[in-house]
Amino acid sequence: MVHSPIGRPARMALVALLAAAVTALPAPGSAATVQPGWRDLAAAQAPDANPLEGFIPYAGAYTTFPHSMEWFYLPLNAVMTGPHRFDWGALEEQLDAIAARGHHAAFRFYLDYPGKPSGVPQFLLDQGLLTRPYDDFGNNGQSVSPDYDDPNLTAALDRFIAALGRRYDGDPRIGFVQLGLLGFWGEWHTWPHNGDPGTENWFASQAEQLRVLNAYDKAFDRTRLMVRYPGADNRAHDLGYHDDSFAYSTLPGPGWHFMDLMGQAGTTGKWRTNTVAGELRPELQGCLFNVPMDCPGDGDKDFDTSVAQTHATWLLNHYAFSPGYTGAAYGQALKGAKSLGYELRVTAVRTEQRRRGLDVAVRISNDGVAPFSYDWPVQLAAVGRDGRIARTWTTSWKLTGVMPGEPAELTATLPPGLRKGEYTLVLRAANPLRNGMPLRFANADQDTTVPGWLTIGRIRAS
Repeated sequence: MVHSPIGRPARMALVALLAAAVTALPAPGSAATVQPGWRDLAAAQAPDANPLEGFIPYAGAYTTFPHSMEWFYLPLNAVMTGPHRFDWGALEEQLDAIAARGHHAAFRFYLDYPGKPSGVPQFLLDQGLLTRPYDDFGNNGQSVSPDYDDPNLTAALDRFIAALGRRYDGDPRIGFVQLGLLGFWGEWHTWPHNGDPGTENWFASQAEQLRVLNAYDKAFDRTRLMVRYPGADNRAHDLGYHDDSFAYSTLPGPGWHFMDLMGQAGTTGKWRTNTVAGELRPELQGCLFNVPMDCPGDGDKDFDTSVAQTHATWLLNHYAFSPGYTGAAYGQALKGAKSLGYELRVTAVRTEQRRRGLDVAVRISNDGVAPFSYDWPVQLAAVGRDGRIARTWTTSWKLTGVMPGEPAELTATLPPGLRKGEYTLVLRAANPLRNGMPLRFANADQDTTVPGWLTIGRIRAS
């Protein structure tokens, strides 16, 4: 690898610049475009799985359905062992196992999960925390609902959230963190104990909900956050939403469905800056993609419209992985999974040699329903005839800004410094997860020169 000299006499710099002059060559088989200098890139079907989108399973090794992420829950007492003590071993074990499979993790901590032992740390019980037993949802007294406004509990949650953010914000193994902690399953409700006529309200007060929202927003700047319900109190926070009753109580109508709440909160456009995801309603997972669809009972049961209105990026759908779909249902489920999130395609490229280097411009379209969730480094590279990358340039391009139906044009100038010869120019968004799944564009020349890279043209250095 040869870099242009810096700090040497001007005469030597000029010689080096001329030696590294770059001339653009047409890409093999490229078609002419209407505008001079632009070359079309051939389209192709999007891959069956791409990072940070689609259907995902509970954590485990599955080969029955394509995926890029895995989901898990953890009780708070698995990591918080004292008022100021944390043992992150249980979380590390999950994150490492998922990352070893090349996948990102999405997860949630809980205090109360019906049917599982309580997640309340023992030190809080020793401090006299009020808890309520219940039999709802098959719990049969196993878990308990804590007093979410107890001062010791609220202070403990503040310390936990701050510690979690300090240690894990920006961790490349993590795709998404759901706020959790409050309510049954950490889903921010205690229905049917929600204050309706004849019932007590066991849920956290508005003040405590806002306290948790603020604590998470302060603790995390890079990792994407999600909360269960859209509302006026979280509209301004830097977080998205998870609809855990997807395609059942998603579409607007009765006033309490997910999209009703999005409209009431004024957050219907928040998908442009924060990810929307969730869980396909468990009762629908095994029947919604049958041909014909044969789900009994109530509910929206309209997957396509739910995706279109929520702009959902990923959904927990464990049925796709175990027991798994077969026949026509598999094809319908795969189509549904691929309809989630983004679908990026480079439609055209333009290269132009100048004294300062090579100007590169690309046009990118997004044929999905949502933008990509992270600003992974977008890189260009020159590949020699030996198939090896001779030089890599990291651009300032941001894929999060490529919106559905709004093609973007991105430009960069690559400084000189290549040895004399011909090179193939390739493009990628670099996955920060070691061994992570490459982001693949819906182009025919994806992976044709170097695995994980899109071939966009050829250049000559002379």
